[in-house]
Amino acid sequence: MTLSGAARKRKKVPSVDHDDMASGRPARLLDWYDRHRRRLPWRPLAGESADPYRVWLSEIMLQQTGVKTVAPYFLKFLARWPDVAALARASQDDVLRMWAGLGYYSRARNLHACAVAVLRDHGGVFPGTEEGLRALPGIGPYTAAAIAAIAFGCRTMPVDGNIERVVSRLFAVEEPLPQAKPLIQQLATTLLGQSRDGDEKSRAGDSAQALMDIGSSICTPKKPACALCPLNDDCAAHARGDQESFPRKAPKKSGALRRGAAFVVTRGNELLVRTRPEKGLLGGMTEVPGSDWLAGQDDKAALMQAPLPNGIARWHRKAGVVTHVFTHFPLELVVYTARAAARTPTPRGMRWVPVATLADEALPNVMRKVIAHGLGR
Repeated sequence: MTLSGAARKRKKVPSVDHDDMASGRPARLLDWYDRHRRRLPWRPLAGESADPYRVWLSEIMLQQTGVKTVAPYFLKFLARWPDVAALARASQDDVLRMWAGLGYYSRARNLHACAVAVLRDHGGVFPGTEEGLRALPGIGPYTAAAIAAIAFGCRTMPVDGNIERVVSRLFAVEEPLPQAKPLIQQLATTLLGQSRDGDEKSRAGDSAQALMDIGSSICTPKKPACALCPLNDDCAAHARGDQESFPRKAPKKSGALRRGAAFVVTRGNELLVRTRPEKGLLGGMTEVPGSDWLAGQDDKAALMQAPLPNGIARWHRKAGVVTHVFTHFPLELVVYTARAAARTPTPRGMRWVPVATLADEALPNVMRKVIAHGLGR
């Protein structure tokens, strides 16, 4: 046995079959896609060219967010800013307000920064290569590959969560994620197809989107509909009957619970708010004043961090807590309310906004929960 063969046996992972192009998998994928492709707001009809702006906008929004959630936001952005130049000329505050509720707000800041860079450095035209795309703000390896393949036909395979699942089952990849990512990337590339006239570039994006659609509608995390899959005849996990156990995953570490307080202060029909620092979690978003969010913090310590605008006599603690889960930690917030006198001055670094116009503020979901709890709405 060769050294490379021994290594593969020891790691219990499949070798890459470079004859897969002849196996018919890529052609079957494209045949299935031509019949069953999903209709999505950012996806052109068969035979139409993809718009790089729409592809980029959708890929940024789809990072860690599902299609159903993204679709209305995508249409809203497109109606407001129909091309990258229009988005670049918008203010970051406007972009954050339009993004409010979609989560992972660094994406919105990077979205605006990227639009500015494309207009300033590339004349409003997206670079057509992975290397050029990766040089732009907010575009990492996956997003660059997705835009390059779908919008420009570059022969590259972007691997998202759906494709990871399909490929790990197709080849029965035993190595757990995230260690298996390089191998899954290599295996996924063997599934790139080409057009009937032999143009390898022209259908790279369709191959990727076919795998995404199969992962979304057929090769689902639970109870996959294997009978409908165009690749089921030579799917290793399906043959073994343990497809739901893939992809293998290393145990997930969850962050410690953090606790804090939020202070909902009203002055007549106005609410006291402030803007979070540009850098860091929820950067640039609007919030009500609050304490630090710390593991093990008790209510007394959090209450001592309350703002003290003139005219507030006492704080009232609302029953219950507001809970929210971020990527790296869960959060519990105690909510305190207070009413300020009509002429109470504005504390430094804060502002009063009409409650009726809160929908126009860049409020993250956790603050929407806090305000609803504090105002009893």
